[in-house]
Amino acid sequence: MSAEVHLAQVNIARMNAPLDSPEMAGFVARIDEINALADASPGFVWRLQTGTTDAGATGTYLRPYDDDRILFNLSVWRTVEDLRAYAYRSVHAEIMRRRHEWFGKMSRSILALWWIRSGHVPSVEEAKERLVHLEQNGPTPAAFTFKALFPPG
Repeated sequence: MSAEVHLAQVNIARMNAPLDSPEMAGFVARIDEINALADASPGFVWRLQTGTTDAGATGTYLRPYDDDRILFNLSVWRTVEDLRAYAYRSVHAEIMRRRHEWFGKMSRSILALWWIRSGHVPSVEEAKERLVHLEQNGPTPAAFTFKALFPPG
């Protein structure tokens, strides 16, 4: 793979209760840990941060949708393998296994991946557009999933 491209990823999740509720306490307690793990993971390049340090991290305060229970996560990785290792083969996988405790099933695309040139910082709007593209067109080189990968190009 060319060193001139990186993998962008966006994922969203709808909380079962407000972030400050007792139902979400187990998730909130892990936010800083999981973000620090991402930041230190091999292949990690960048993640969207709101500048707010209370309760961590990515997506906890940014609300790009009308529904304020939708958390938004946007990050950049060197390769699909790097992101997959973080998401599914690190402590993050524990959070994934427990996600149904905190997040409901959504009837729309919740994850999109796409290739970007190295140095490009994807915007919130760009990420939202990739999710919509995936919903409307299925996996394509413009927006795909772990199950339907496309090579850079």
